[in-house]
Amino acid sequence: MKIKIRLSSYIRSLRASSGYWLARNLKKTFYLYLAAAFTVVALVDTAVFLFSTDMRSEAFDAMVQYRINPAKPDKDIVIINIDEASLNEMAKDSGRWPWPRRVLGSFIEQLEKQHPKAVVLDIMFSSPDVLNPQSDAYFNDVIAKTDNTYFPMLRMESSHDEQSSVMVKDLPESMPLSDDAFKADARISVVLPYFPAILKSGRIGMQNVVLDTDGIVRSYPVYLAEYGWQIPSLPARLGQSLGWKQPETQNMLLNWRGMPYSYHYVSFADVYKDVMAKDKQRPQDEFKDKIILIGSTAPNLFNLHATPLDQAYPGVEVLATAIDNYKNSDSFKFPEARYWYLLFTLLIIWMTAWAFYRGKENDKIDKLFGLSQALIVVFSFISINFANTYINLVGPLMLGISYFTVARLYAVTTSSAMQQNVVRTSSSSAVELHATLMLIRFDTKLNVISTTLLDRLCVGLRSFGAVETSVEVIAGSQKGVWELLEKTIAISWLADSADEQAQQDIRDDVDRMLVGLSKLLARNVLHVEGAFSHVVHHGNISGGDTAGSGWRKLFAEAMLKYDK
Repeated sequence: MKIKIRLSSYIRSLRASSGYWLARNLKKTFYLYLAAAFTVVALVDTAVFLFSTDMRSEAFDAMVQYRINPAKPDKDIVIINIDEASLNEMAKDSGRWPWPRRVLGSFIEQLEKQHPKAVVLDIMFSSPDVLNPQSDAYFNDVIAKTDNTYFPMLRMESSHDEQSSVMVKDLPESMPLSDDAFKADARISVVLPYFPAILKSGRIGMQNVVLDTDGIVRSYPVYLAEYGWQIPSLPARLGQSLGWKQPETQNMLLNWRGMPYSYHYVSFADVYKDVMAKDKQRPQDEFKDKIILIGSTAPNLFNLHATPLDQAYPGVEVLATAIDNYKNSDSFKFPEARYWYLLFTLLIIWMTAWAFYRGKENDKIDKLFGLSQALIVVFSFISINFANTYINLVGPLMLGISYFTVARLYAVTTSSAMQQNVVRTSSSSAVELHATLMLIRFDTKLNVISTTLLDRLCVGLRSFGAVETSVEVIAGSQKGVWELLEKTIAISWLADSADEQAQQDIRDDVDRMLVGLSKLLARNVLHVEGAFSHVVHHGNISGGDTAGSGWRKLFAEAMLKYDK
């Protein structure tokens, strides 16, 4: 117990001494030095580390999850889902997955009779079915007769490029990014569809998603840039055929339509049975002019991705979202205006520093700063809900909060030392000092004088003075004779007893403060006339250890003047 008491006492003593040292040596210029240090941090981060910019991912996820006005899924996009129920149902006649290619061939053949706008298969056909060559031949013939089917290819690790036999220039719709920067004989490691009809059609595109460093899918590529070549993604290849406008960025920041299964899903088994039946029960124009995606949400087929909305988001719906964004040109825009963000960060830091430096009331600084940070969050939230633009203000927000936290900690640590600055100065002086004490007492019968108002008046009075001073509130719940000291402000000055000019400056300060006080009261109370009374008392105080008793005597003499 004694150790804890000693440790606690040591910590309090260290805090008090450090607060006094900081207040005596740095005073309020600390806030400006701190702002300069944060300015350097912001500049280095903007130029090199980009840490504050990268914080957008977590904030973006939260904004997306809690949007109040998400975009609606395109009604022309339909997902034919090879779900768990379809796998079980189809297993009765077609066996386990993967089914013979004739199943998908006959399915596509029947779908084409309804004239869909496009049929996009989110399925890789990378190798032949050696046990069913006739089934493969049938599938190839069906695809050869279509002009609206689209298939994926998959980019592999670039370390295998040199061993690949595929030339980048031979990939469908690949084109140089510029006239002189591409490598004409570049090879690329890629998994292509096996079927000749698919390769001949050229309706293939990259299916690679963009994983951020945390493994989350937030973007989808418009194209892959390889060896100076532009290779279209599957949504881009579809968009080229249908005449959609290509996004200006290489990757689309996906404008998610909602939680999983937000799109119109139909069961593969249900549709397959109906299109193959003689007596059809479903509408025969169900898929007319629709963009059909054939893919799977069955967990055992492992086509799931972590996204801002769900850790197991169906891959076919990620593809549907990318196609939807591409078609409607409404992917999220993220302005890479790092220098504008830097200016905004510096504006927050220096405005906060100026408020602390000018000595504004703590509660007002807290409220204004809190309001400004809330407005920043609201602004970002509104932008992502109604403008499809994510304004990344997380960096400025975090740096602003960091500055405010350090500045507020300094203010709390040094507040006592700053308030007692004049008294401490007299105790540390070895010469005779001239002291001035002004007591201002407020009439609580005319006006309501709250503690908050007294603090506000203290801050205002400090701004009127030209000489270093101590302005303190004497307020509380004292009883008896001490009630005479309630609702009182004590202002004290010190000057060398031999310095006549310094003493005259103090007398001028007294006049300025009294004039300024009337102006402050005019803005804060109802009755200014007679709202306060005051007394000014001068005296000499010896420096050193006897300074405390000198101040007590001076204070008692000032109180006696109230009676006269």
